[in-house]
Amino acid sequence: MKKCNVDDTVNFIKSVYKTDNIYLHEPRFVGNEKKYLLETIDSTFVSSVGPFVDQFEGEISKLTDTKRAVGVANGTCALQISLELAGVKSEDEVLTQALTFVATANSISYLKATPIFIDVDLDTMGLSPKALKEFLEQNVELKNDGSYNKKTGKKISACIPMHTFGFMCRIDEIVEICKQWKISVLEDAAEALGSKYKGKSSGSFGLLGAFSLNGNKIITSGGGGAITTNNIAIGDEAKHLTTTAKVPHKWEYSHDKVGYNFRLPNLNAALACAQLEQLDNMKNSKKTIFNQYKDFFNDTEINIVDIPKNTDWNYWLTSILLKNKKERDIFLEETNKQGIMTRPIWTLMYRLPMYKKVQRDSQKNAEYLEERIVNLPSSAIL
Repeated sequence: MKKCNVDDTVNFIKSVYKTDNIYLHEPRFVGNEKKYLLETIDSTFVSSVGPFVDQFEGEISKLTDTKRAVGVANGTCALQISLELAGVKSEDEVLTQALTFVATANSISYLKATPIFIDVDLDTMGLSPKALKEFLEQNVELKNDGSYNKKTGKKISACIPMHTFGFMCRIDEIVEICKQWKISVLEDAAEALGSKYKGKSSGSFGLLGAFSLNGNKIITSGGGGAITTNNIAIGDEAKHLTTTAKVPHKWEYSHDKVGYNFRLPNLNAALACAQLEQLDNMKNSKKTIFNQYKDFFNDTEINIVDIPKNTDWNYWLTSILLKNKKERDIFLEETNKQGIMTRPIWTLMYRLPMYKKVQRDSQKNAEYLEERIVNLPSSAIL
């Protein structure tokens, strides 16, 4: 096994991207982006209605093989609305993972519910069905109307597995376990647009799926997101709630419940539609880059995080696994000093002040990954 120092890695990354300052994940605008944006500006329909919104929702539905998709302002509000549509109430509890971006936990808190943190699998870095099953069997009582936490007496009304870096959780197992415990599954697929598990698309396994189109995702609309579902009635309600719950009428301003202004503007949808046309090219380029990394780190002391079994990955972010936190920190310090934007995995949610008292299991795998994972520049080259 050969030694691989930081300088070698920096030089390799610069040789791939042929520049000295390299970001973690940049958007690429090489198709119809400007054309569609100008069409939208010329039409004057730049806000919440317009043909590109309808087109975007249709294309996301087709891509994810779901019956309904709703464009929204960002991935966080997609999660928030999904939780509300799943019937999560104030004081309820929601199972999720501590190894995630803060938006996952925050979306639960917006509804005045409380997260419970379950450990992840080492290979997928997403919610572990084994850990989930163990937690439920040890801590939860199944009643006629759902599952209740023995410790708090509160109802556990939903579970949010997160598809980390575009990898897919063992989502079919998670759905089956939650079905037995009468718990709705909502997929946090913010990073997993274009990924599949056992031939089935992210965002199509649970009751609802939530996607992000932030500027650092595999495709972007600048700001934006989407909700997916195979329940048309729930999808229609998602559209209603995210457009201020306005009752259709030629001129009256009538609203039948407390809704949200979470609409995806037509301007952003235009950008998203152009980006969707490039999704396959993005994936192919990023696959090539991942394989270059894999060859470079082969037979070295640095382990690349390989594609989990049964996953058709979107190649969003390539990760490596260092020996320990000390080596991770040295790698991060030296690469960033030399113009290479590398990043650690997220700080575990229960280390943040607002979630430090939240119930959790052992988190053995999550803590192992937190100390060792580094994300490498993974932008497509088009």
